[in-house]
Amino acid sequence: MLEINTSKVSRWDQHGREHVVRVRRSGIQRTISCDTCGWRKGAQFLPWLKAEEHLAQAHQATVDPAGA
Repeated sequence: MLEINTSKVSRWDQHGREHVVRVRRSGIQRTISCDTCGWRKGAQFLPWLKAEEHLAQAHQATVDPAGA
Protein backbone atom coordinates (compact mmCIF):
# COMPACT_ATOMS: atom_id res chain seq x y z
CA MET A 1 0.00 0.00 0.00
CA LEU A 2 1.33 3.46 -0.94
CA GLU A 3 1.99 5.75 2.00
CA ILE A 4 1.79 9.53 1.57
CA ASN A 5 4.29 11.33 3.79
CA THR A 6 4.02 14.91 2.49
CA SER A 7 1.14 17.34 2.14
CA LYS A 8 0.94 21.09 1.71
CA VAL A 9 -1.05 24.10 2.81
CA SER A 10 -1.13 26.96 0.33
CA ARG A 11 -2.59 30.44 0.68
CA TRP A 12 -2.41 33.63 -1.36
CA ASP A 13 -1.58 37.06 -0.02
CA GLN A 14 -3.30 40.33 -0.99
CA HIS A 15 -0.83 40.78 -3.89
CA GLY A 16 -1.80 37.46 -5.49
CA ARG A 17 1.40 35.62 -4.50
CA GLU A 18 1.11 32.01 -3.44
CA HIS A 19 2.81 30.89 -0.22
CA VAL A 20 3.23 27.18 0.58
CA VAL A 21 3.96 25.36 3.82
CA ARG A 22 4.74 21.65 3.53
CA VAL A 23 3.89 19.10 6.21
CA ARG A 24 6.14 16.03 6.26
CA ARG A 25 5.33 12.98 8.33
CA SER A 26 7.75 10.57 9.97
CA GLY A 27 5.86 8.22 12.28
CA ILE A 28 3.74 10.35 14.61
CA GLN A 29 6.07 13.35 14.33
CA ARG A 30 5.38 15.98 11.68
CA THR A 31 7.70 18.71 10.44
CA ILE A 32 6.33 21.95 8.99
CA SER A 33 8.49 23.95 6.56
CA CYS A 34 7.72 27.14 4.66
CA ASP A 35 8.83 27.33 1.01
CA THR A 36 8.77 31.14 1.11
CA CYS A 37 10.96 31.96 4.11
CA GLY A 38 12.52 28.66 5.17
CA TRP A 39 10.79 28.60 8.58
CA ARG A 40 10.68 25.10 10.12
CA LYS A 41 8.93 23.65 13.14
CA GLY A 42 8.10 20.26 14.56
CA ALA A 43 4.45 19.61 15.33
CA GLN A 44 2.92 16.41 16.60
CA PHE A 45 -0.65 17.75 16.78
CA LEU A 46 -2.60 19.96 14.35
CA PRO A 47 0.27 20.67 11.92
CA TRP A 48 -2.07 22.04 9.23
CA LEU A 49 -3.56 24.57 11.64
CA LYS A 50 -0.05 25.69 12.64
CA ALA A 51 0.86 25.98 8.95
CA GLU A 52 -2.19 28.20 8.33
CA GLU A 53 -1.27 30.34 11.34
CA HIS A 54 2.28 30.84 10.03
CA LEU A 55 1.02 31.84 6.59
CA ALA A 56 -1.42 34.36 8.09
CA GLN A 57 1.02 35.87 10.60
CA ALA A 58 4.31 35.85 8.68
CA HIS A 59 3.08 36.43 5.12
CA GLN A 60 -0.45 37.84 5.52
CA ALA A 61 -1.53 35.02 3.20
CA THR A 62 -5.12 34.19 4.09
CA VAL A 63 -6.91 33.49 0.79
CA ASP A 64 -7.56 29.76 0.43
CA PRO A 65 -7.26 28.72 -3.26
CA ALA A 66 -9.56 25.74 -2.65
CA GLY A 67 -12.26 28.03 -1.28
CA ALA A 68 -12.28 30.34 -4.29
